[in-house]
Amino acid sequence: MAASLLTPVLPSLSLISNPISTSLKSSVSFSLPTSLAKIGGMSIKCVRVGGVEIPNNKRVEYSLQYIHGVGRTRAKQILVDLSMENKITKDLSEEELTTLREEVSKYMIEGDLRRFNALAIRRLKEIQCYRGVRHIQGLPCRGQRTKNNCRTLKGKRVAIPGKKKR
Repeated sequence: MAASLLTPVLPSLSLISNPISTSLKSSVSFSLPTSLAKIGGMSIKCVRVGGVEIPNNKRVEYSLQYIHGVGRTRAKQILVDLSMENKITKDLSEEELTTLREEVSKYMIEGDLRRFNALAIRRLKEIQCYRGVRHIQGLPCRGQRTKNNCRTLKGKRVAIPGKKKR
């Protein structure tokens, strides 16, 4: 796989990997970076876990939190379940990555979780319960006061003409 990544970027590597030119192999030495972090102008930045590219330069516990549905507690639990140490993501081996992907896939994450939440809200709206009506109106549905706050849901303030402050 590394050769297929390097071929378009560095054409000089074809001389080294070409079996015909065996005499050039001994005379030309070229060291490849072990982590493949940066090759030419192209840099490999992320590892794909659970359908999401998680950052390479952070520890696994914090990288997993980039997945929708994995927070701090669940990320710690995944590491404990795998008995894996919390090292930087780019230092993980392929075996550790495959076990990590298998463990993350056991949970409801990303698209499945978003779909589940959307269906739950749609059901509330259809049965016209209090929470459903509040969702329809775009107001908070967990008992917060609306006289002063909840600007996120209500939107920008609208001035009422004729009303003056005293």
